[in-house]
Formats: sequence, structure tokens, C-alpha cells
Amino acid sequence: MKDMRPAGRMWHLYKMGGITPAITSMFDAQSAQQMAFIRSIMKEQRKNSLYDIALDSVELVVFDLETTGFSPYNGDEIISFGAVAVTGVSVIENQTFYKVVNPKRSIPDHVVDLTGISNEMASKAQDLIGGLRAFLEFVEQKLLVAHGTGHDKQFLNAALWKTSKVNLSHRMLDTMLLAKWLHPRLKQHDLDTLLDMYGIEVTNRHHALEDAKMTAHLWGMLIKEIHSKGIYNLGDLYAQLSHHH
Repeated sequence: MKDMRPAGRMWHLYKMGGITPAITSMFDAQSAQQMAFIRSIMKEQRKNSLYDIALDSVELVVFDLETTGFSPYNGDEIISFGAVAVTGVSVIENQTFYKVVNPKRSIPDHVVDLTGISNEMASKAQDLIGGLRAFLEFVEQKLLVAHGTGHDKQFLNAALWKTSKVNLSHRMLDTMLLAKWLHPRLKQHDLDTLLDMYGIEVTNRHHALEDAKMTAHLWGMLIKEIHSKGIYNLGDLYAQLSHHH
């Protein structure tokens, strides 16, 4: 009878010629450790209820990803993570995270121009699993906030599945959706339009950490407006957004 424990199964696959580089990397003790850590964070996160947390004291992380393109299921990869911690509406400027990761593929020229991340820089960076683990250590169990979360969530989910066979279980809020709800008549709700509208200083667009910081300042402005509508905790905010969409 064949040994079908994970290592035995892999050895069998290996002998049959059906092993992929992703599985081979699981033989690497460090990767196995990173994977176990990532999985434990996701498991822990599923136990958390954030509903009764007040908006003016909620601990969250505003983040942004730079990627090689728009389709994580079509070969596009994350090239950098940027994040900043926020409590309520206060951006904690000295609690930030930034990491470039190696996409193991060529970065298109227009993305190099946009982000300033060259192929040479990326090729010297650590692998995705190391960057993802460090990002999750920074995030811990906190709420995640991003602008236009569809893109970031897809890439995070693809990265988690590829490295650790888990899905993202953190709660997420999207500053774009909040802005659409607060300002339905506004023609566009992209980050540049909203930064301009709220008079938030534009530093370095398309740098993951700078975009995260600008989005964090936008979050603060939006939450003040949400307070003025009599919404003070996360549960009420989620309920409001679910009616709205």
C-alpha cells in the first residue's frame, strides 16, 4: 500500500513526474513554517466578531498592493505590499509596512514606469510567501481597508491560496464603496478624484505605502461624515452598506 501521508503522496507524485515547483517548495522547511503561520492567522480570524466595535476606536490596517496587471488568475502577480495602521480616524504614521516581492515573471514596462519597481529590484526581493507572511504579521487580526477592494482582495486570495491553500478571512471595508454611498451624485469615485475633493495632499501615487497612507487619510474624512449620519459602530456601517448595494 502506498504511503499517502502528505510527504509520501508528494514523493509518489515526484516519482510519477507530476510534481510542480509549488509542491517542491513545500519541502523547504521555511516555506512549511510560513504556510503554517498564514493558515493559523486565517483560522484565528474566522473567530473574530467585529460588529460591536466603535468606529472611533476600531483598529484597522489600510493597505494597497502594486501588481503586474489586473488578473491574478491569468498570470499576474503582486510586486509590492504597503500598509499603515489606523485607530479610529487617526493614522499611526510610524506604524507602516512596505515590502517589494519577486513576482517570478517580467514586470511590464508601463508598470515599471508607474510604480518605479524595476525587474532588477523585484528579482532581488524575497518570494511571495515571505512577503505575505510579513504583511499578515503586521495586519494581525485587524480590519482591512483599501480603495477599490475588488482588485486587492482577488490578489490576496490568489496569493493565500497559492502559498497556503486558504482564503482570506479578514473583514474588509472599501473606501470607494463608502464614498459612493456618501456621494452618489459624484461622477467618479477613484482615489485621485476623492483626494482632490477632500484636499488630501498627494505624495507619491502608485507607491503601495504612499497610496495606503493617502487612503488612510481619506478613511478618516469619510468616517467623520459617517458619524454625522448617526452611525457609530461597524455593525451599523455594514448594515447600511448592505442596504445600499
